[in-house]
Amino acid sequence: MAVHVRLRRIGKNPKGKPHFRVSVFDERKGRDSKIIEELGFYNPLTGEASIKKDKIEAWVKNGAQLSDTVKSLLKKAK
Repeated sequence: MAVHVRLRRIGKNPKGKPHFRVSVFDERKGRDSKIIEELGFYNPLTGEASIKKDKIEAWVKNGAQLSDTVKSLLKKAK
């Protein structure tokens, strides 16, 4: 299974107010496919991030790949 942990933009799309959720996706299904699991959120305007590190580590042990942005968020959160 080609599973990736990456950011997903959420909410209505008011310009200048992005919010993201850290989610697990099956990459074979496409960009707008249904998520497998939600692992946290990130607000780039305030720098606030809430990430479930233990669940991300479990996904990585099972073969999931992290996006570059999620990797940098994990480094900042540690």
